[in-house]
Amino acid sequence: MVEDEPLIRLFLADALEDAVFAVLEAGSVLEAVGVLGLRTDVDAVFTDVDMPGGLNGIDLARMVAGVSPHIGIVVTSGRADIDRNDLPAKASFLPKPYNTIAAVATVENVIQPDNDASARTAS
Repeated sequence: MVEDEPLIRLFLADALEDAVFAVLEAGSVLEAVGVLGLRTDVDAVFTDVDMPGGLNGIDLARMVAGVSPHIGIVVTSGRADIDRNDLPAKASFLPKPYNTIAAVATVENVIQPDNDASARTAS
């Protein structure tokens, strides 16, 4: 899960963990890339668009889709000007504000069915 707002990140991480996901957290795209470079068990990436550090969540979504096409992608934003055509074809968009039920359902929907649901990991 990639979110630069600590309270949002904590709140959503708790909801995903309650839904039996193992959650890896990152506060920026570069931090997320570092985590993804060390792990081979990530099934989904949930990222906000606006991030500190020069790269945004759409950049991350494109990188993940290009390098690890088996990883599901959820992109979220409160901005109304997000062009969904800028997202990778398989990425889902979840507008803010969202509730945790919708967030968990969206993550579940992007995970490939051949992944082991008992060992799910969201970054």
